[in-house]
Amino acid sequence: MANFLFVSLDVSLIADIAWRVSEEGHHVRYFIGAETDKTIGDGFVEKSADWRADIDWADVIVFDDIWDGDHIGVGKIADELRAQGKAVVAGTPATDLLEDDRGFAMTVLENHGVKTTRHKTFTDFDEAIAQVEKDRCAYVIKPLGEVQNIKRLLYVGHRPDGGDVIDVLRAYKKAWGHRMKGFQLQKKVHGVEVAVCGFFNGKKFIEPININFEHKKLFDGNIGPSTGEMGTSMFWSKRNRLFNETLGRLEGWLADTGYVGSIDINCIVNGTGIYPLEFTPRFGYPTIMLQAASMKTPIGNFLAGLARGEDVALRINKGFQVGVRICLPPFPFNDPKTFEENSSNAAIVFQNGKTDGVHIQDAKRVDGQWRAGGRVVLFVTGQGITMQEARQQAYRRVKNIIIPNMYYRTDIGQRWIEGDGDRLLAWGYLT
Repeated sequence: MANFLFVSLDVSLIADIAWRVSEEGHHVRYFIGAETDKTIGDGFVEKSADWRADIDWADVIVFDDIWDGDHIGVGKIADELRAQGKAVVAGTPATDLLEDDRGFAMTVLENHGVKTTRHKTFTDFDEAIAQVEKDRCAYVIKPLGEVQNIKRLLYVGHRPDGGDVIDVLRAYKKAWGHRMKGFQLQKKVHGVEVAVCGFFNGKKFIEPININFEHKKLFDGNIGPSTGEMGTSMFWSKRNRLFNETLGRLEGWLADTGYVGSIDINCIVNGTGIYPLEFTPRFGYPTIMLQAASMKTPIGNFLAGLARGEDVALRINKGFQVGVRICLPPFPFNDPKTFEENSSNAAIVFQNGKTDGVHIQDAKRVDGQWRAGGRVVLFVTGQGITMQEARQQAYRRVKNIIIPNMYYRTDIGQRWIEGDGDRLLAWGYLT
């Protein structure tokens, strides 16, 4: 057994994994930097009041994100700890930039022979508007820096002449010009949205690799405001064409940087090629919870092996996995008054008393009672030999849960069944 220190230098993201590792018998302490999130995980995992004071105690240190408050910097901290001989799961200064600077990310991909969609980074709204007026095509607006975490600012154009993108850029100039210091325009590509994810031990990828499908919009049918994530479906695979033509080409670069942890590239693929959209050079949320649920290898042992640079075995369950987020008002928006009136401290009830497949997000436990500590309360997972079986198990578990005012999507995994799986197989990306 090992001593694990989990660190959220900004908002709480990794409470569930900290809890799972403690349930496996390891000693765990969890630090949360954001004052608004301090109670998340209470009653599930022991808290750290000062993570730096616990460094000497820890055998393994796990960071959950690239953000140190309102700026990136976790990669630099992690490198400093590695130089002291500590076993750390986290990125590096170079890999942090993959998420913070989309232009840098595209350059890294292009330098390693990965085809990208047309893109350009702007700091001037008028210049970007002139570009769209010239090109007359659909674009995606992707904010850079601190505001990229405000998910509703990401905009996917739908008019073929780019007229709606021009309107949105003009609106953003007025409403967000003082905060949106830069943004990237990516030419919109039609196809199947799919992500390929791998765990890296500082030297190489550990197999198998993970293929996952994000469901980002609030409502069924992928409509409504962007939320970051409402649910995920996935499966594990040997190295395939999708991996080999994206993450696989960065294996040497990642080794040179000393990266340790999970790294993901979200792509649009079609019959003509693979078009990377963005990196997640850290754990994905809630993806890591679904990945952990599908592992036969204990997640604590796996993370410790990664941090130590070991060729750790990863044993997983065959088939498919589906995970569903359960949310409370005012998610995906942040309105403290609405939250206090409708959601704060709401009781979480399990009708049959079982919590199989239930993972905590913004949750806490008070006198043995599960309570809501934020707007995204739980993540519920299911597994099966087929995607439909995985969906059925996940939603049976969801129906066992009662939280006043809770809501969730009912179509997680449905895109695979309705044709995305057939398309990916027909195009040859999964072999």
